[in-house]
Parts: sequence; structure tokens; C-alpha cells
Amino acid sequence: MEDYLLMMVSAMFINNIALIRFMGNCPIVGVSSSMSSAVGMSFAVIFVTTLAGTTCWIIQKAVLEVFNLEYLQTLVFILVIASNVQITEMVVQKVSPPLYRALGIYLPLITTNCMVFGISLLNIQAERSFMETLVYSVSAAMGFAVVLIILAAIRERMAATARVPGVLQGVPITLITAGIMALSFAGLLGLD
Repeated sequence: MEDYLLMMVSAMFINNIALIRFMGNCPIVGVSSSMSSAVGMSFAVIFVTTLAGTTCWIIQKAVLEVFNLEYLQTLVFILVIASNVQITEMVVQKVSPPLYRALGIYLPLITTNCMVFGISLLNIQAERSFMETLVYSVSAAMGFAVVLIILAAIRERMAATARVPGVLQGVPITLITAGIMALSFAGLLGLD
């Protein structure tokens, strides 16, 4: 139990997938302009990443390794992730049409989010058990969500109160803010 707790803290804060490993930066920049979109995207990414990580692990262990088809790993993982995103997109569209409209193109772009694919590969490369895969996938996605929500809160606050010079408005100030956040998260690396 203590190992799982350490894995969760490490994946969420110390080795954060977005700020330390630099995966999933497109949605970080694209969806962090409003808190409501960031929260919706966070839940969608947590769901898709957890489902994709565990499904890819099962397929790897039960099919690809049994039949010596490891060379198909990339293709199979991409198909699994795309299927999971399609299911999530249909559920969000049915359950919350305003959130579906707010997320726009970013929801289908989870398919190309390198973070989802990267977490699935990291689980296999680290030779994690199924339970470790589940815990790491949820924790890494929650770390991504923490960064996305904090950045959205900072951007909303800056839009309401800060005077950002014209050349820094938009993506430049977002990247500068994310860089400062990465430096603060990097300060936790000594705890690992």
C-alpha cells in the first residue's frame, strides 16, 4: 500500500507527466484559457488515460507477448486509444452538450495526445503489474489535470487583473507561466 502511495505522489507531483516529462503540452496550452474547459478536459483525460493504460497492458500481456506480436504494439495502442477517445466523446456529447461544445476540437485531439500513448508505453517498459499500471495511469493523468487546472486558474486571473504586454499575450505568456510552474515542480525532484 505504501508503494502505491509513493507511486501516486511521484507520478502526480515529482515526475509530473506534463511539466517534467513534457508530454501533453498541446492541450495544456489550448484548453487552459477557461476553468470550465480545463476541468472538463481533465476528467476526460483521466478517464481515457486510465482506460487506455490498462487496456493496452492487458492486450500486451494477453495477446502481443503470447503470440510474439510485440512489433504491432504501436499500431494496436493507437487503435485502443482512438477507440477510447471515441467512446468518451460520445458520452460527453450525450451527458453534457455544453461541455462538448466548449471542448470543441480538443476532445478528439486526445487521440493524438502523446501523453496517453506515452503512459501506455511507460507502463510496459517499466514492466509494471496490472495494479501498478492502474495506479500509475490514474496518478499521471491526475498530475496532468492538476497542472491544467492550476494553469487555467492563473490564466483567468491574469486575464482579469494583469496588464500583459501585447507581444506576450496568448500563447507566449502561457508558455512562460508553464515554464515557471515546471521550475517549481522541478524543485520536488530531490524528494524522489
